[in-house]
Amino acid sequence: MAESNRTSLSPSVIAIYAVLIVAALYFLAPLYVMVVTSFKSLGQVQSGGLFAWPDPFTIKPWLAAWGSACTGDSCSGLKPYFLNSMAFTVPAVLLSTGFGAINGYLLTQWRFRGSEVIFGLLLFGMIVPYQMFLLPMADTLGTLGLSNSIVGLIVVHTIYGIAVTTLFCRNFFVTVPNELAKSARVDGAGFFSIFWHIALPLAVPILMVCMIWQFTQIWNDFLFGVVFTSGESHPITVALNNLVNTSSTGVKHYNVDMAAAMIAALPTFIVYIVAGRYFVRGLTAGAVKG
Repeated sequence: MAESNRTSLSPSVIAIYAVLIVAALYFLAPLYVMVVTSFKSLGQVQSGGLFAWPDPFTIKPWLAAWGSACTGDSCSGLKPYFLNSMAFTVPAVLLSTGFGAINGYLLTQWRFRGSEVIFGLLLFGMIVPYQMFLLPMADTLGTLGLSNSIVGLIVVHTIYGIAVTTLFCRNFFVTVPNELAKSARVDGAGFFSIFWHIALPLAVPILMVCMIWQFTQIWNDFLFGVVFTSGESHPITVALNNLVNTSSTGVKHYNVDMAAAMIAALPTFIVYIVAGRYFVRGLTAGAVKG
C-alpha cells in the first residue's frame, strides 16, 4: 500500500522542473546582480566579478543613494524625492479608489438614461495614451495654479486612475445580489447609507485590488512626474533617472546606482509581498455572480 501511494517523478516531469528552475535562475540573475552590487565597494565593482559576493560587505552605497553619505560626486540622495512620491501616491491611491467605488456602485445600482454611455466614456479613458493628456492637463494645472507641485500630481493621478478603478468596482458590484439593497431600503436606509454600510464592506477585496494596482502604477510613473514637476518637486522615478545619468567626475558609481534602484523599487515590492494574496483573491472575488 505504501508503495502504491508513493508518487514517482517521471522523466518528463523532472525535465519540466529543470526547465522551470533554469528559467527562474535566468530571470532572477539581474536581481541578484543588483543586490550584491549595491553592497560592494567602488573598488570591487571596478575590479570586475559581476556575480562575486561583496568583499568587503558595505552599506555605504545605500547611505549615499539615500543621501546620508557622499560618493565623491555629490551628497544629494533620493530621500526628499522618496518622500515626495509618498506624499502624492498615498492620497492619489485613496482618492482614485474612493471615486472608483462610488462610480462603480452608482453605475450598477442607479440605472439612468445615458449611464451606459458614461461608463463607455470612462472605459475610453483607459485606452487613451498618457501623451494625449499632457497638454490639456498642463493647461488645467496652470490655470488652477498647481503646476510643479505635489498637489498637481495628486490631481493628475487621481483623475487618470478613476477609469480603471471604476471598471474594477463596477464589475464587482454587478455580482452583488440586489436583494441586499432592497432589504435595506425596506428598512429605511438611503442610497449612501446602503453604499457605506453594505456595499463597501462587501467590496473590500476589490478595493484592495484597486489600491495595489494604483499604488504600483502611480509610484512607478515617470512621464507625469517629469512633465508636471521640476526641481525639488520631482518624484523618485525622475530623481533616480537624474542620479544614474549624472556624474560630475566622470566616474560611474554603479554600486550607488544599484542601491538607488533598489530603494526606488522597495515600496512596490513590499506592497506585493504583504498584500499580493489579496490582489489575486480580489480579482477572482466577483468572478461568479451570487
